[in-house]
Amino acid sequence: MMDNEEGMSLVEHLGELRKRIIWVLLVLVGGMVIGIIVAQPLITYLISIPPANAFSLKAFSPWDSIKIYMNFALVTGLIITLPFSLYQVWSFLKPGLREEEQKASLIFIPFAFLLFLIGLAFAYFVVFKMAFFFTSEISGRLNLEEMYGISQYFTFMFNIVLPISLIFELPIVIMFLTKLRILNPARLQKLRRYAYMLLVIIAAMITPPDLLSAVIVALPMILLYEFSVLLSGGVYRKQLIKDKEWEEEFGSK
Repeated sequence: MMDNEEGMSLVEHLGELRKRIIWVLLVLVGGMVIGIIVAQPLITYLISIPPANAFSLKAFSPWDSIKIYMNFALVTGLIITLPFSLYQVWSFLKPGLREEEQKASLIFIPFAFLLFLIGLAFAYFVVFKMAFFFTSEISGRLNLEEMYGISQYFTFMFNIVLPISLIFELPIVIMFLTKLRILNPARLQKLRRYAYMLLVIIAAMITPPDLLSAVIVALPMILLYEFSVLLSGGVYRKQLIKDKEWEEEFGSK
């Protein structure tokens, strides 16, 4: 009988997960519709400011314009869906959290969205421009005329901007995993050297091949990791205090 109840519980759990995924996909579709509507003014704005305004973007294929519209629609949809997706994750995990943990973890959602936007701005205005001006300088040294396809230009931009924006979610992810008692400050400190190595590798991969550019990108990432360790420490200390209070109240009974 107990096995059947556990089986039903698992089925219901998976059913709830499926329902939340469907809602996220529906919101994503709605966000993509909005993305298609705002794609033209966004594209027009981005090609009117540096570095795109230094040359004329070309369409090398009849599908280039459609591809760019769909790329902007997808990225816009993902940005719009992000806070809703985070809320769905929180709602799914909510039954396994204590009441104070539910309230505390819910606050993570607006901060996660804010950090994503900050990462987006840093990635575009610092890393992407730095990378693009570096490639332009190399083209100039080789006496090459810069003529870029609009699809290649924005693909290059998205390949840099989106990964960095996601990395800026690191403090929120670490705090949330600490709340769930999966991570703690001691474990993060043990992983520090590997985290630094990974962040430096990522910075070297998405920046021009020179030391200064890699340092400019890697330094904020490393600071984000250290900030995450500090936040994790604050969350972990509160957990220890709560555990001690619980033991004092119920441990002797």
